[in-house]
Amino acid sequence: MCDVLRPLLAGLALALSLAPAAAGAHATAQRGSARSAPGRVLSSGDGLTLTLIRAPRRDGLTGSVLRIVRHGRSADVVLDGSRTGRRARDVASAHVLPGRRRAVLLLDGGEAAEFLQGQVTNDVEALEVGTGCYAALLDHKGKLRADMRVLRLGPESLQVDGEAIAREVLRHNFETYSLGRDVRARDVTGEQAVWSVIGPNARERLGTDLPDEEHSFVKGELGLYVSTDLGVDVIGTPPDLPAASEDVAECVRIESGRPRLGLDMGSSTIPQEAGLNERAVSFTKGCYVGQETVARLHYKGKPNRQLRGLKLSEPAEHGDEILLGDKAVGTVGSACASPTHGPIALGLVRREAAVGDEVAVAGAPATVVDLPF
Repeated sequence: MCDVLRPLLAGLALALSLAPAAAGAHATAQRGSARSAPGRVLSSGDGLTLTLIRAPRRDGLTGSVLRIVRHGRSADVVLDGSRTGRRARDVASAHVLPGRRRAVLLLDGGEAAEFLQGQVTNDVEALEVGTGCYAALLDHKGKLRADMRVLRLGPESLQVDGEAIAREVLRHNFETYSLGRDVRARDVTGEQAVWSVIGPNARERLGTDLPDEEHSFVKGELGLYVSTDLGVDVIGTPPDLPAASEDVAECVRIESGRPRLGLDMGSSTIPQEAGLNERAVSFTKGCYVGQETVARLHYKGKPNRQLRGLKLSEPAEHGDEILLGDKAVGTVGSACASPTHGPIALGLVRREAAVGDEVAVAGAPATVVDLPF
């Protein structure tokens, strides 16, 4: 067990004895996430301070926060009734995350599916009504502009949603390149919010028999219910369920090795580098922008870097450098403190650093691991 975890676990045990409302801890910790709040110092020494904070949390959950400060770096660990060591997905039967203003656009018209088929990496025309897929929009060099979820609402109707930072890219692309075609693109971002219900009982709590297949969807009382790897996304009205911090879902996402636009991948990333080929790319469909690069790398090449997991000895931040010896081999994308694995991160790592290699992240030892964790 690494040195930083020994005092952390001791502090957790003491925190739990002092906070009866909290039966355990799950990871919502990220370096630099601590808020200014009064608290009770549990232990201090050797550059490490553990403080139990009883102030209300911004996500609305009942519980305390254990603040860990070591050599000027801070992290918050939420104590909210989960059992130590369980995955964040098992914290509760079903909790809803705050509404996310993802970019949401509608494409309607007799040529809507054909148009989108020529723009994105996955096989949109093959979708049946009530199903969807994950896809990417690339530039002519095969590098990522946006990733998205595509839902087939009807024979001539599609809905696309993606990260908020991709809104302008998607809107401009759809409006510009659909000119002269039977396609009507409409940005409904301001009208739609995405509420993620996570947990094993998400369907039961929403009262839906939604299929398990990811991206399949049905219409429900609150809007569209879309199957996800964590539970159900509700696109519409917020569900009346206990709230959870988005940090919980982020931790599960990182554990499962799924990259996020703007954190783990961006405009310099080719889909294969980020591990998107299996989920987002069809190699049997017709042409799309960037296809030549993607196909050539898939069939004949090998990416110079690849999305990897990092098991850390200390918490890390987005942008921290990853060193193999004296050579920079990547930077940290997303990072969290997992209840199962301790501090972990995702990063695009050059192939010189293989799975199992020891590297340094922000000066602290780390191990390159395969995904998922």
